[in-house]
Amino acid sequence: MKPFSHLALSKEMITNLVALRYDVMTPIQEAAIPVILQGKDLLAQAKTGSGKTAAFGVGVLERLDPARLGTRCLVLCPVRELSEQVAGELRRIARFKDNVKVQCITGGVPVRRQERSLSHPPHIIVGTPGRILKLVGRGSLTVADLETVVIDEADRMLDMGFEEEMTAILDLLPVKRQTLCFSATFPEEIRNLGKRLLNAPREISAETFHDPGAIEQHFFEVIPKDKFKVLLGILAHHAPESAVVFCNTKDTCRQVSERLREQGLRSLALNGDLEQFERTETLIRFANGSCNILVATDVAARGLDIKSLDAVINYDIPFETETYVHRIGRTGRAGRKGLAFSLVRPREAFRLEAVNEFLKRDFVMEMPGPELDRDDADMDPQMATLSIGGGRKDKIGPGDLLGALTARGGLDGSEVGKIDRLEKITYCAVDRNALQRAVRVLSDSTIKGRRIKVRSHDD
Repeated sequence: MKPFSHLALSKEMITNLVALRYDVMTPIQEAAIPVILQGKDLLAQAKTGSGKTAAFGVGVLERLDPARLGTRCLVLCPVRELSEQVAGELRRIARFKDNVKVQCITGGVPVRRQERSLSHPPHIIVGTPGRILKLVGRGSLTVADLETVVIDEADRMLDMGFEEEMTAILDLLPVKRQTLCFSATFPEEIRNLGKRLLNAPREISAETFHDPGAIEQHFFEVIPKDKFKVLLGILAHHAPESAVVFCNTKDTCRQVSERLREQGLRSLALNGDLEQFERTETLIRFANGSCNILVATDVAARGLDIKSLDAVINYDIPFETETYVHRIGRTGRAGRKGLAFSLVRPREAFRLEAVNEFLKRDFVMEMPGPELDRDDADMDPQMATLSIGGGRKDKIGPGDLLGALTARGGLDGSEVGKIDRLEKITYCAVDRNALQRAVRVLSDSTIKGRRIKVRSHDD
């Protein structure tokens, strides 16, 4: 793998990438960035976690002139969480240039507030198709100056029924533009989309699947009534610090999560019935280490990007082989080893055959061994989450909370974890042993001259 200095990038960009610990390029970055710098359209196949955000981020930001007013780049993402992750990463990469504004525009936020912020157009907008189209239709978002549009996770966008909105947006954009389309898979629908919306695109595919040795995969033959018992055995025997359990339906997702909680395990369900604030809170609690088992459906988990996930467990093996690959691809990243387990009913053996054919492997069905005949999983997470009634709108920053907890409250800095600040609420992870002290300190403190409401999520 080559360093970023191998590319024709500015000295300032290289210095910033080194500071961000981008030491060498991933395959997708090495293949995509030169094409983007040339201003050509791109149809790129790359798995989640391959570094594609930095691939288009480096290319787009290197070409961006902050002195030119108006929105120059639009990034379309399938879900709010992915939009926020992409916007955050672009801001980090943009640090080498002064006055570059990146704004996230998604549902779940009042339209009028977004319209006010768009009165001073950002250079880059990252958002979901529905809200972007709505703001363009209201005349609040001007697209006349756009030079580049990025379609991120295009296959998921189509799966979620966004093709009509996506096409409507692109039809409103300047004909003379650069279009970059990234997708984990290349089904016929994506190729057709590329033919319609892109201009003579360069097509690249870079390491679509993980290194075969990065993920240890097992397929257990299990009759339905024994599934939960085998799941407990896997958790007890392997004790992953973090695990996602995938189910094919919302009902199964809820039932499995509830049964895990009955066993004393800290589990949260992520399915399509959750309100947006519930979904956001669930993902924050999982990402900050205060919940270590997330039970999810595929639709709800789109956009989920946990950098250090120890295990993926397919409580239900998915119907499509590419979905299987996408699920397990969330573990075994960044040089870490990952575990993937699938519970397969005898009549579903043909699905394993499809996986073997797709991955060119020779996995076999296994019977659960005696090591899995246990239900004593000890997976109590180290952290717990506090929610504080105040966020960006109230000018409450991470430093305010950290100062209150350490300087005034006597907590050690190592006992305070990830702080996630939203518009009206802030989530703070603290060591579980310091939880009650933290609640007491914040309840007795004033921040920005006012008392704040504190709630403990220790369930």
